[in-house]
Amino acid sequence: MAPTRSELSWSGWGDPAQAGPLSEEVHALLRDALGITHANPAPASLDQVQLEPVRLDAEIAAALRQLVGQSGSDHEMRARHALGRSTPDLLALRAGTPLPAPDLVLMPGSHEEVLAVLDLCQARRVAVVPFGGGTSVVGGLRPAAAAFAGAIALDLRRLDRLRRVDVESRLAYVGPGLRGPDAEALLNERGYTIGHFPQSFEYATLGGFAAARSSGQASAGYGRFDELVVGLRVATPSGTLELGRAPRSAAGPDLRQLILGSEGAFGVITDLTVQVRPVPAVRRYDGWRFDSFASGGAALRRLVQDGPRATVLRLSDEAETALGLARPERLGSGGDGGCLAIVGFEGTAADVRDRRDAAETVLRAAGATPVPEAGPDWEHGRFRGPYLRDALLDAGALAETLETACFWSGLPGLYRAVGDALRESLTAQGTPPVILCHISHVYAAGASLYFTVACAQREDPIAQWRAAKAAAMTAIQAAGGSISHHHGVGRDHAPWLAGEIGELGVAILSAIKREIDPAGVLNPGILVPS
Repeated sequence: MAPTRSELSWSGWGDPAQAGPLSEEVHALLRDALGITHANPAPASLDQVQLEPVRLDAEIAAALRQLVGQSGSDHEMRARHALGRSTPDLLALRAGTPLPAPDLVLMPGSHEEVLAVLDLCQARRVAVVPFGGGTSVVGGLRPAAAAFAGAIALDLRRLDRLRRVDVESRLAYVGPGLRGPDAEALLNERGYTIGHFPQSFEYATLGGFAAARSSGQASAGYGRFDELVVGLRVATPSGTLELGRAPRSAAGPDLRQLILGSEGAFGVITDLTVQVRPVPAVRRYDGWRFDSFASGGAALRRLVQDGPRATVLRLSDEAETALGLARPERLGSGGDGGCLAIVGFEGTAADVRDRRDAAETVLRAAGATPVPEAGPDWEHGRFRGPYLRDALLDAGALAETLETACFWSGLPGLYRAVGDALRESLTAQGTPPVILCHISHVYAAGASLYFTVACAQREDPIAQWRAAKAAAMTAIQAAGGSISHHHGVGRDHAPWLAGEIGELGVAILSAIKREIDPAGVLNPGILVPS
């Protein structure tokens, strides 16, 4: 059984007890650099949050309740399942207008209960939003449900078991409702790890990792989560999909790939089989400083293409390094210039020693100098970023992130194009921004760029950000980047999906949706146009 879970804060990220105030240095930065003088805090209590009225017929709700062991429809339950954790979501919370929310929250305890719920919802045209940790940052929990009889959240928290570990094959059979830390704790007891540590790790679930194609901070060594998934059991309105009887197969296209990244639009994941590895005996994270983002990027490319392969490879640009965001608990403390890289190794003591030594030779040859305290600082604060975003919103800043990826040859142009688009859009709106960026995931062929943007809030900060994001997305596609490397599509990125996969690609996804979900009840408007 998984450990008892704590609830994600209703008004922001994580555990409210862990959210600290901004330092005086940061307040001075907001005032002097961005002209921010007025706060915009979240509502004082959850009771103050207004929700749209329940639309679901009482008879349908009663029938759905009878299908599962646990359910809820009180104000708190509905509010906690209403939004993800994007900046537009949290700004909507602060706006004081009624929020769309599920009419009913169901917590099934088995695959069969999920199938029964989907069958009834299909018959009665009720929209179904699969719910894991509630950490979507692309509008993945805001279905286009106006044309339906109502909407329910299908919270998978009770499907939270580690069923067994196949030691010989190094596979774990797990429920989708397991949160990242709980899964690691259960596996660590048996000597294994998944090795997947995204920034959402503390609250996101394994099912959510799969449904969004999540990528963790140690992806250079362990791979993305979709690369670790070997098998899936999926409940759909048309029946059950059992996928993955072998690690690889030539029996036609790999249907696992239809579910990985489908964001609940093609089915509800009720079981996962994932690859695991022995818990590393040693974990070492080192800091290195480069003169420029270009020289640092070239060194990371050298390591990932020619070795030694690191477990963690990250590089902050000059602005992010100077501001201290590469080490969130030192935000505003400044830096010594250049660009900070984090290079981490995990494994046996001998393996880590050998790879670190070989990497040091490469890094010094590329002009890098060591920053001894930076690696441990990053390790200690690696999950603190979202707390900082919430504090900035409370202080009156507009703070948000976006990410993309492309091939190494296109990375410099993509970096410039996105930064310019964000800067021009927000400056034209009267709110010149601070724009920071880091390389967060690397591959032999390319890498991802993760941007953080901060500026003063305008009267309508949601519209302000949507205009800036639209400019950035247009620039991303013109520069040959992807609209999402690991956040998914949701509703926020949907307008640009055809630009990436083509109208034929969208038509193929729509055809799959019609076959697997004829009434279109699964997360309508998410990923596939309604």
